[in-house]
Amino acid sequence: MKAPRALTNWLEFPVLLAGLVIAAGLWGFEELMEVARATTPHAFDTEILLAFRKVGQPDVPAGPAWLEGAMRDITSLGSSSVLVLIVTAVIVYLLLIRRPRTALLIFVAVAGGQLLSTLLKAGIDRPRPDLVSHLANETSLSFPSGHAMLSAVTYLTLGSLAARFLPGRTTKIYVLSLAVLITLLVGVSRVYLGVHWPSDVLAGWCAGFAWAMLCWLAARMLQRSKAVADSGSEPED
Repeated sequence: MKAPRALTNWLEFPVLLAGLVIAAGLWGFEELMEVARATTPHAFDTEILLAFRKVGQPDVPAGPAWLEGAMRDITSLGSSSVLVLIVTAVIVYLLLIRRPRTALLIFVAVAGGQLLSTLLKAGIDRPRPDLVSHLANETSLSFPSGHAMLSAVTYLTLGSLAARFLPGRTTKIYVLSLAVLITLLVGVSRVYLGVHWPSDVLAGWCAGFAWAMLCWLAARMLQRSKAVADSGSEPED
């Protein structure tokens, strides 16, 4: 009776949803990769990028004067320094409360996401957009957006971890929604600052969401395997 019960546990809505996110992310990334490899910018990219500038003034950002500063602040939430600081603080805390496996999972998820982002950038080799002025200094390649991808990986991983220990479905939904919101805002800020094509950000979201869900499934599988092993073993003195 254990096998059917284990199968039933796996065929839960969160698992199916995670699988759907992974499949959609991989499909979306593949489609956007064709856009990135085109010799000329896609109309989709140029129209959205210009929409964040005043009409006829590609060097002047749209919106009130304070919006540019706000976008700079928001984009810093996806910077390597901020993400490393947050992840390090969480890992140290988990080690202090004697949860080394969870700490290792977070490290592997974020470090793996960083490595994957670097490899994808080098493989696609897309330059930064030159259609509008850059409101932030960037020297790396453009596709996919590292800020968008690593924000998705980091905040979704931490959000799903926190949701496991929070009481009530409403609280869990709030935390996960907040993680998604921060990820989306960081991506939008990259386009507003003119340092990424919209397709770069969409590809970063696709890859980041897919990687985060893949890590979540791996953690779930390891957790259930350990639970089955523990239930079938003799108690130790």
